[in-house]
Amino acid sequence: MNPEPEIRRLLDIMPASGRMMTKLVSKPEQSVVIDSPFPLPWMMERPIWINFDLWSRLPRAERDLLLLRTVSWLMGIRWFRPNLYQGVVLAGLLGAIVEAVQADAVGIIAAGGLSAIAATQIWRNYRSTQTEFDADAAAIQVALRRGYDETEAARHLLSAIELVAEIEGRPSLSFVELLRCQNLRAVAGLSAIGVPSNLKPR
Repeated sequence: MNPEPEIRRLLDIMPASGRMMTKLVSKPEQSVVIDSPFPLPWMMERPIWINFDLWSRLPRAERDLLLLRTVSWLMGIRWFRPNLYQGVVLAGLLGAIVEAVQADAVGIIAAGGLSAIAATQIWRNYRSTQTEFDADAAAIQVALRRGYDETEAARHLLSAIELVAEIEGRPSLSFVELLRCQNLRAVAGLSAIGVPSNLKPR
């Protein structure tokens, strides 16, 4: 597959915010179909790496939903959205600066430790199963504005998850992928059983 026409097509289906914050990059040497590094606060641009040789083995609709899902996951990670943990990180950093000015080593360690703990919690929240479910739901919502209906979009995303594992030669889906697939089957009307409540993130 020639990457350039496909990149232009994919840019057309992406939401405007996704076009501004992400960059599609051809990466033929990678062993996975699509990948993106976890976006850290100082990263101005969020790259999405695609192996177009593997990508071309997916049907077009599956490619659409897989890209929208990756973009939605990246856009859902907002380090500077005001909440408790962001506030604690900021307070800890300010405290560390004040203690540094006063040359208080114990205060610097305490304030820095507080910031590190809060930053770790933010990281864990964005790596949670709930974040994965939210990205799937957001991708389906964008797909609705691109001519898909909800059931159709859920089926294509479900198919994409399963096909990617096959293309990459993985023997099975991960636990989180299995949960996502079960949730998508319920959305697509393929199963009356969703994700069990005891496995849903709180």
